[in-house]
Amino acid sequence: MGPELVGGVNSGLLVYVAFHQEDQAKDLEWIAKKIVGLRIFDDKNDRMNLPIAKEQGILVVSQFTLYGNLKKGYRPSFNKSAQPDVARGSYDGFLQILSREFKGRVESGRFGENMVVDVKEDGPVSIWLDSHDRTY
Repeated sequence: MGPELVGGVNSGLLVYVAFHQEDQAKDLEWIAKKIVGLRIFDDKNDRMNLPIAKEQGILVVSQFTLYGNLKKGYRPSFNKSAQPDVARGSYDGFLQILSREFKGRVESGRFGENMVVDVKEDGPVSIWLDSHDRTY
């Protein structure tokens, strides 16, 4: 038996998400609104100018390793990541907020599990968002 498919979209966004130990509901709200409003899809002039369309989808994958810190060597420290029980609540809350903000399909991987993520990128465009540093 092959791997189980738990979430997927044909067109749209793949969002890797990690939660900081100091994240609050306002951080989750800000990130969700930013994702839905990102103007990174091409318009009729092939210019990145459009947000995600409701006919597309968003696939959310939890990935605490985004908070890996290599300041002191080669082995990453994840001391800024939220503890798993807190992060799980944030993940579930984030999915609810994103589903409310986005009128299309929101899919997700399984929190805290090893997953095979199969991606076919068209672009690609990768954007880093951090609710604790909104200056970029």
